[in-house]
Amino acid sequence: MSRYNGVAMVQRPVSVDDSRLQAVRRRLEEREQRLSPFAAKSAESRRERPEEPSLVRTEFQRDRDRIVHCKAFRRLKHKTQVFIAPAGDHFVTRLTHTLETAQIARTIARALNLNEDLTEAAGLGHDLGHTPFGHAGERALAELLPEGFRHNEQSLRVVEKLEKDGQGLNLTGEVREAILKHSKAREDVLAEAWGTASTLEGQIVKLADSVAYLNHDIADAIRAGLLREEDLPREAREVLGTEHAQRINTLVVDIVEASWAATGEGVPPDGKPPRIGMSETVAAATNELRDFMFAHVYEWEGQQADAARAVRIIQFLFEYYIAHPEAITSDVTREDDPLARRVADYIAGMTDLFALHTAESLGFTS
Repeated sequence: MSRYNGVAMVQRPVSVDDSRLQAVRRRLEEREQRLSPFAAKSAESRRERPEEPSLVRTEFQRDRDRIVHCKAFRRLKHKTQVFIAPAGDHFVTRLTHTLETAQIARTIARALNLNEDLTEAAGLGHDLGHTPFGHAGERALAELLPEGFRHNEQSLRVVEKLEKDGQGLNLTGEVREAILKHSKAREDVLAEAWGTASTLEGQIVKLADSVAYLNHDIADAIRAGLLREEDLPREAREVLGTEHAQRINTLVVDIVEASWAATGEGVPPDGKPPRIGMSETVAAATNELRDFMFAHVYEWEGQQADAARAVRIIQFLFEYYIAHPEAITSDVTREDDPLARRVADYIAGMTDLFALHTAESLGFTS
């Protein structure tokens, strides 16, 4: 091992021709110069802790790889998206949602001639901080932790402070910002809650997240027998389509068309920097569909019963570890943090089954 600016580096084989391999990264960075003038460029990106550049990857590509290989990413496969402990292999998990978000974000970025690697990295990392039991678990921790809890803030905390035994992943500023600002307000798919990402790629991830979850949640609700396709609002179906693939295609195409100024092909009429958005018609239909899903799926009585049990499990675990901090054995907490923060980090890192089995082993009963 060697060190560069205090960061441990793996020694490369002596036979590696650095001068030749460095040309790989330069070629990739030169390709980025042919993107839209509004695209983020990896060569201009910075990390909190300087590192020796990769020989064969751009900075955003390195971020993508770090996220995919981190422990929090692996745990997403056993975390709830909407339906808690569904009886079927085809229901969406937090991991499959993450992959769909990254794929949709890349498609939009490619169409707008923006930086696909940045959208992919942020898309893959946006939900790393999600709790077990989906938003029910998030609400429970928000009530228990004195400073509150939000999954987007926790996702940022995971990559900055918790991964790699407290070192964090040292991601670029653009990816970290997109992770934080992907979350949305309840009332509108275009509403702001944590501000607008400074990169267009970050703005894409925010909408790609909505496109992904809204459509796969509909598919899961139909799969569960909770809805039929014809139950969806008529006007929304007329605008967006009557099938899963049609809706996604309509939304993606509309975002590309409404955001065309991002390509740099023509100056925005008002002279302002371009933003990623939707047409009024499609945004209204999307909001109508979201409202319907909240009323008939997310806040459905049967779903609420499962959510209530999940909340009780989170509350039980929180109270137990507050009383028994010595039982926290995870490497996803920081010893110098306040106890409540450590407990929240520990619980947020759990998968659904681990949280359930742990609670039951400690005496939890429904």
